[in-house]
Amino acid sequence: MISLHTSPVRRRRLGVATAAAGLLATLLMAGPAAATPDPGDRGAARTGVSAAQEAEAAAAIRNGEIPGVDEIVHSSNITHLANVPKDALKGTNTDLAFQGKYAFAGNYDGFRIFDISDPRSPRTVSQVLCPGSQNDISVSGNLLFLSTDSSRSDNSCTSTTQPATEKSSWEGMKVFDISDKRNPKYVAAVETACGSHTHTLVPERKNVYVYVSSYSPSATFPDCQPPHDGISVIKVPRNAPEKAAVVNFPVLFPDGGNPGAPDNPGVSRTTGCHDITVLPSKALAAGACMGDGLLFSIKDPENPKIIDRVQDNVNFAFWHSATFNQTTDKVVFTDELGGGGAATCNEEIGPKRGANGIYDIVGRGDHRKLVFRSYFKIDRPQADTEVCVAHNGSIIPVKGRDLMVQAWYQGGVSVWDFTDSSKPKEIGYFERGPVTTDAVTTAGPWSAYYYNGYIYSNDIAKGFDVLKLDDRRTDPAKRVRLDELNVQTQPEYFGR
Repeated sequence: MISLHTSPVRRRRLGVATAAAGLLATLLMAGPAAATPDPGDRGAARTGVSAAQEAEAAAAIRNGEIPGVDEIVHSSNITHLANVPKDALKGTNTDLAFQGKYAFAGNYDGFRIFDISDPRSPRTVSQVLCPGSQNDISVSGNLLFLSTDSSRSDNSCTSTTQPATEKSSWEGMKVFDISDKRNPKYVAAVETACGSHTHTLVPERKNVYVYVSSYSPSATFPDCQPPHDGISVIKVPRNAPEKAAVVNFPVLFPDGGNPGAPDNPGVSRTTGCHDITVLPSKALAAGACMGDGLLFSIKDPENPKIIDRVQDNVNFAFWHSATFNQTTDKVVFTDELGGGGAATCNEEIGPKRGANGIYDIVGRGDHRKLVFRSYFKIDRPQADTEVCVAHNGSIIPVKGRDLMVQAWYQGGVSVWDFTDSSKPKEIGYFERGPVTTDAVTTAGPWSAYYYNGYIYSNDIAKGFDVLKLDDRRTDPAKRVRLDELNVQTQPEYFGR
């Protein structure tokens, strides 16, 4: 691990037990990286387009149908306050977490900590080089959690890519001590089956449980064997994180889950989960699991229990993420059609694919059911060179309304209202024009979250954005203050 910041050079060794586990932490000034990310840790590459598609995109810009290359446009209720470009970490920007006056931003090369006490002028506190896709990130107290979902030579932050077919390869969860935000310390690593694409925290007073979502097993992968029909549950003692360990692997799909093609053409076969959102105050969780959507109880966090399971074999290709409304009678599931590498916000794909699916939760207790109500997809025109699909978002906490802010890659940031789950509508937006008109390029906001009165977005290519939303429908949320926010661990905004 290399931490890059502006304080004088200091070097500090971890304790013997930690060093023996293969962990490495070195603190340096900003400069050349000692651990270089490998191609296997990079995001999606550019892909070519036809001359007709390129010409069509250029014509749409000339005619004012879409913004120009890198041009910023937004609704009148949104103000763009700040942008902080990438610095030492050049890889793909990923997810965000928040604590007090700090924002934590994941990147395929590691993570970056911002001081957001002045949202108009975020300051970099530290940058930690620790390559390994996709570095999904969460925080709880003095601990920071980082997912590694690419096969590595070992669990250190100076590891290199290594084939998953080799038994010695490592993937899983990394844990850092962030009691000193300028000098994060790598303190623990836990290998998990098939790595950790994303993770979700279930925090308790003495321990933090981590639900690890991963998928795509292969008979050729020694540490990722089929079937892979569940999630890894890690228990992390707060006072002794070096003792973190997998305590269970609950099987969520005893029948194997959605079979995908040829039974269900165009639908991902379920071989694990992509992401899980928990609402600890209600002991409830929603799982987005490739070809399936789940509702389950987490009354016993080590042993989650399935309540209901749904599929959409007509319009959903890949169940990507989930968000509860605050009264826990709705769930928004997202469909990442094209895997975040295709242009899906166009007439050819239509308004029901690569969209959100809004489900009502009806019934009580273990008899609750997920009932489909409608789809929501942004209808702002996008070029066929722009990767655009439903991605990560969060609730905007306003009593009596169901409001959400959401990232759509190059579709930008959308603010939308699903109070009437049958008639969702967009009420605000922010976006940049195409990165280019001569190739399909993965760019735009990976995550867009509402935290303590502002919208924060981690743009895959352009860096960290801060937006201010002024609208009578959302203004009451400005009075809601949180000490910490991991969006996949939804807080009880009004019952605290």
